[in-house]
Amino acid sequence: MTTNARDFEIVSDRDLLAMVHQFASDERRATARLIASLAELDARRLYLGQGCSSLFTYCTQVLHLSEHAAYLRIEAARAARTYPVLLEQLDTGEITLTAVSLLAPHLTPDNHQQLVEAARYKSKREVEQLVATVRPQPPVASAIRKLPQPVRQAMSDVTPAATIAASSASDEGPVRTVPATKPAILKPLDAERYKVQFTVNRDTFERLQRVQDLMRHVCPDGDVAIVFERALTFLLEHLERTKLARVSQPRPATRAASRSRHIPADVRRAVWTRDGGQCAFVGECGRCTERGLLEFHHVVPFADAGVATVENIQLRCRAHNQYESVQWFGKGPWHVRECGEDAGWSGTRSRPS
Repeated sequence: MTTNARDFEIVSDRDLLAMVHQFASDERRATARLIASLAELDARRLYLGQGCSSLFTYCTQVLHLSEHAAYLRIEAARAARTYPVLLEQLDTGEITLTAVSLLAPHLTPDNHQQLVEAARYKSKREVEQLVATVRPQPPVASAIRKLPQPVRQAMSDVTPAATIAASSASDEGPVRTVPATKPAILKPLDAERYKVQFTVNRDTFERLQRVQDLMRHVCPDGDVAIVFERALTFLLEHLERTKLARVSQPRPATRAASRSRHIPADVRRAVWTRDGGQCAFVGECGRCTERGLLEFHHVVPFADAGVATVENIQLRCRAHNQYESVQWFGKGPWHVRECGEDAGWSGTRSRPS
């Protein structure tokens, strides 16, 4: 049976949510069974009789899993043979395959129960932090080095690590690979320290050198970590002052103009503190956890005589700010940017009573 996205267009919102939850549960259960069977297949080395030299080759060439998917499942299968609790929590969704791959090298008969319990419903970054507390790494020395020039400039429409082929008769020479752009690294080393690594252009590097020279009296060795810390401190103070009106000596609160969109500084400070710098939208599955792209949202919209008071202003992420606008005014379609793609929604909603 072929499944098409259009098959779900006639399904109601509530039924679609229920179906997605069921499908996710079915996928977790199937994944847990696959991992359990791979563990036994690995123990029996049945992949050899299938013409594969390793379980990884069997997963990628026979089962046609991606290399990353095969790696995660093999790591989980081998860990689960020793610690069956992993299969139980994978089945229920309490722990993810990524979390298992991060925990597996550090599990022991003495700590596995505690670590698996601590990793329940945790994100990748939170599990990395957990692992760093168990196996702390030494601090990374500050270093600056020039990166080698790429062999060939990547075209804007070429995917990272794409291979560009050229014929032997071409003046451009043999086949060359466009180097992938590596993302910045933010990795915990222990409970209190992190490794941060990123690439800057020449102008930024020259500004860094100037800052290092001007700071020699307080930082003789020009440690980049100290420069980075000082710069972040000043930037954070600037952003909090301009966006949140956070100052050392705030002015007395003033009454907001009833027909003005302007949100007074004292209201912005109070709302940010009350909502904890997090989107305050609460859905059926709980409160939104977004802390980026936050906006000050009128609970009763300004267009409907809503005023800028602490009681009527809440923090919303951009997506939920737009969503509630549609909920209130019943306008559609609307589009928000999500995960790099356009996610659309259209429909009519009655205004809340």
